[in-house]
Amino acid sequence: MSNKLKVNIPDDFIIGAAASAWQTEGWSGKKESQDSYLDLWYKNNKNVWHNGYGPGVATNFYNRYKEDIGIMADIGLTHYRTSINWSRFLSDYEEAEVDEEYAAYIDKVIDELLEKGVEPMICLEHYEVPAYLFEKYGGWNSKHVVDLFVKYADKVLDRFGHKVKHWFTFNEPIVVQTRVYLDAIRYPFEQNTKKWMQWNFHKALATAKVVELFKQKGLKEKTGAKMGVILNPEVTYARSTAPHDQQAAQIYDLFFNRIFLDPSIKGEYPQQLFDLMVKHDIAFDYTQEDLEVIKKNTVDYVGINLYYPHRVKARTIAWNEGTPFHPSFYYEMFDMPGKKMNPFRGWEIYPQIMYDMAIRMKEEYGNIEWFIAENGMGVENEARYKDEEGRIQDDYRIEFISEHMKWLLKAVEEGSNCKGYMLWAFTDNVSPMNAFKNRYGLVEINLEDNRNRKKKKSALWYKSIIANRALEVEDDDIVK
Repeated sequence: MSNKLKVNIPDDFIIGAAASAWQTEGWSGKKESQDSYLDLWYKNNKNVWHNGYGPGVATNFYNRYKEDIGIMADIGLTHYRTSINWSRFLSDYEEAEVDEEYAAYIDKVIDELLEKGVEPMICLEHYEVPAYLFEKYGGWNSKHVVDLFVKYADKVLDRFGHKVKHWFTFNEPIVVQTRVYLDAIRYPFEQNTKKWMQWNFHKALATAKVVELFKQKGLKEKTGAKMGVILNPEVTYARSTAPHDQQAAQIYDLFFNRIFLDPSIKGEYPQQLFDLMVKHDIAFDYTQEDLEVIKKNTVDYVGINLYYPHRVKARTIAWNEGTPFHPSFYYEMFDMPGKKMNPFRGWEIYPQIMYDMAIRMKEEYGNIEWFIAENGMGVENEARYKDEEGRIQDDYRIEFISEHMKWLLKAVEEGSNCKGYMLWAFTDNVSPMNAFKNRYGLVEINLEDNRNRKKKKSALWYKSIIANRALEVEDDDIVK
């Protein structure tokens, strides 16, 4: 029989939750010309979204933000991270003309959060590149879109820079183009590895240019605010210690992790990445001036989204020479026997990723300030776990959070400059394609009952650890 051990949570350690604009707001008040890329995809390819649910209603946060923020305050969330929907914040993307109705809504949301004691953390783009820019310029393939993003950021910071202290350029800047242009599994299904690289570069350049703008405005000096970026590096493990497997993991890490970690934090790209881009004819277009902007304007801090490990091995199947280059030229996925799984999402559960990433941030990235910006567990058909009072007894989620936080706090004890943990998500919400199939929230969204809310058992547990600043975990060697 195992014993329980109490792990103290530092007083200044963030314990919050996250979501995004497009996954929560719904389309109330949105003009026809204000579709984002996600809206465009949903309208053109609705059949791939589970049961047809999408961003149209989402969780109806636009109309119910006061109710939801009241629930956040009741749980005791220290911080709430969301995004401003670029496609809705402006009515003219070229001239950066602000949509006053939507801007007023954002203003009210921020004020409500602050009034309820929940610190807002605002992301400028969470897959919400305007559909107009996607269709006219190819989205982030165009350097012009980088300039338009900076104009948008300028308007946002002028409006809200005096009262929001946590800013981020992007959430998971690698994701959209990886799904669309590298793997071609999302609308409009175009396989184009060079375009994938160009999107990657322009988003890194956009981050640096917004950091430059942020510095020019002196917001750090005026309000103590910080500008960062939220990345989703996948903690990557080789199948074995053999050199060929180690190289496979190293190249995977280069293409999918360091491609944003290095320019954002170190201000430069690894030379090996340039070498491989040239070798495979996928190099992004850039100028020396662009590289100088990236070098001089690194982020203040970083949010890291972590859900599961990534395991790779050296290729065992010959590459089809007739296909375009893909980084998997150098690796294959490794299905490790005996791993613990979340069977609903198809993701491995390996809490040690928190510790391993934390130590990497300490040893390879100058121990920059960072925090877990997303971590969570999606489960299908949670209604089967309801008790007689109708409350979902999600003990699996409590265990998942506990184990991940345990490893994270161990790294904090060892000197990693991690400042917090943000759960994905505050409520159940729409995800790309999965819609509401896998539920992640502390709070249930009942789709059959006008999207009414009910706190799950995990919400009550989360409230208790925030209030007590302590985590009860299994007494084992890692926390001693």
